[in-house]
Amino acid sequence: MTLPLDQIITGDALAVMKDWPDQCIDLIVTDPPYGVGIPYASYDDSVDAWTALMAVAMPQMLRIARMVVVPSCQIKLLPWWYRNFPPGWLIAWYKGSPGHASAIGFNDWEPIMVYGRPCRPMHDYFQCRCGFELDWHPCPKPLAWSTWLCQRASGPGDIILDPFCGSGTTCVAAKKLGRKYIGIEIDPVYAEKARARLASTPEPLFVEQPQETQAQLFGEQP
Repeated sequence: MTLPLDQIITGDALAVMKDWPDQCIDLIVTDPPYGVGIPYASYDDSVDAWTALMAVAMPQMLRIARMVVVPSCQIKLLPWWYRNFPPGWLIAWYKGSPGHASAIGFNDWEPIMVYGRPCRPMHDYFQCRCGFELDWHPCPKPLAWSTWLCQRASGPGDIILDPFCGSGTTCVAAKKLGRKYIGIEIDPVYAEKARARLASTPEPLFVEQPQETQAQLFGEQP
């Protein structure tokens, strides 16, 4: 089938992904709801809703993508991840957000779950501030967050999917980096505003040169 490249689809990610072939996406970088009561327009952001969503979304994402990168959401949910979808590795995102509470006071970092391998070696720690850059979405990720992950976990021309597209930040990062992107967003207002954001995003000023293949980097047989 032909994938809808460089588009944001309005719809339910589960319904859209179920018909896609295995391993058709190079990288998923996504930021699903955290189950912390954010007032989304089209989603009940409760822990029960999060658990039900991840239980059905993760098998589809792991099926269609060679690599999946997704936040743990609440750190206290890590046991759920390791019982149900144990990651291959964790990346530590230092977000420097002392305004966010934790069980011991402040929450300054966040685990990012990693499934699969990147096209080249990458570090498992990065730093960017957690700040709201848009006024029309209740919880957008910083562009620097998506850019760091997309740049290091993909190569030029790779297809990057965000099935919980929200404000479109991952798609913006992919476009700026010269990658192909697909976004899926269930809320029509968010989807339309994300499309407008993409339309105003310039094409990359340069395109990276191709990197070594994963097989070459990790000594695997092609």
